[in-house]
Amino acid sequence: MNLCPITYTPCGQERYNEAGLKLLDSRLKRLNDLEYTAEEQRKEAFLRASKMSIQGVQPKLSAVLSIKDEKFNVVDKGGRYILKPQHEIFQQLPENEDLTMRLAGEIGLEIPLHGLLWSKDKTLTYFIRRFDRKGQKDKIPVEDFAQLAGLSRDTKYDYSMEKIVRLIDEYCTFPAIEKVRFFKLVIFNFLTGNEDSHLKNFSIITDDNRVRLSPCYDLVNSTIEYRHQDEEIALPLKGRKKKLTRNILVDYFGIGRCELSYKSIERVLSSISSAIPRWKNLIDVSFLSEEMKGKYINLLDERLATLKIQ
Repeated sequence: MNLCPITYTPCGQERYNEAGLKLLDSRLKRLNDLEYTAEEQRKEAFLRASKMSIQGVQPKLSAVLSIKDEKFNVVDKGGRYILKPQHEIFQQLPENEDLTMRLAGEIGLEIPLHGLLWSKDKTLTYFIRRFDRKGQKDKIPVEDFAQLAGLSRDTKYDYSMEKIVRLIDEYCTFPAIEKVRFFKLVIFNFLTGNEDSHLKNFSIITDDNRVRLSPCYDLVNSTIEYRHQDEEIALPLKGRKKKLTRNILVDYFGIGRCELSYKSIERVLSSISSAIPRWKNLIDVSFLSEEMKGKYINLLDERLATLKIQ
């Protein structure tokens, strides 16, 4: 029996189940495979890179969902979805990112609609619905923290976690609320091995006259993807990028720099503790290989022990 790559639930002999298709659109009855192989997607991403408003290390394509044709169409403008094919070097990045985003959703972090799509060569491509688009033409104002800090793509690592907190205080409408969300995301990134969370992977969004942290994006367990990885965080915290401890992450950062109450800290850690069984079940049923599943769980157990979360 197949699993739907959008819902991780059984879909019989079909590619997707009804629940997964309805998440995309209630009118959708079927979804055809992407008309590109992984290699063709990477080539298209390279050729269209100058037209993409969102760039990065991973190849990306802009797409729209055609209900009439029951498929995703790659476009240069007006895309409502971002597609990420298999990487040429790093294995199973789409499967990794989709799983990691699901784990984030399990602890209440805000995530856009996302999932995996079958391509014509039977590889999986990651998709995510853009949260900076509204209706047919409207764009929702979004600024990443590199922009807020006056830095660029080339200097996105030249900052610190403490300084990000100051930007939240300066720009967000209700900074006390956003700092709880940010603390939870930082703890989540540590637990799931997302050591590449640089300035461009955090953003603020202006919605209903409120400036707040954007939904999460680009959450990947990069620690199990990259060989010889010896850092645990992209931006230094208390002057270090590795050998982080509960004292540094919870006491120094959460209580000291984010100025969170003990009650707020406990709620965050409790939400993670209660999600551990669901996390491990999702890892187990995910589309990662058995080897990568094992690496993911081993790292998670190691980091949970570091933070003394049970």
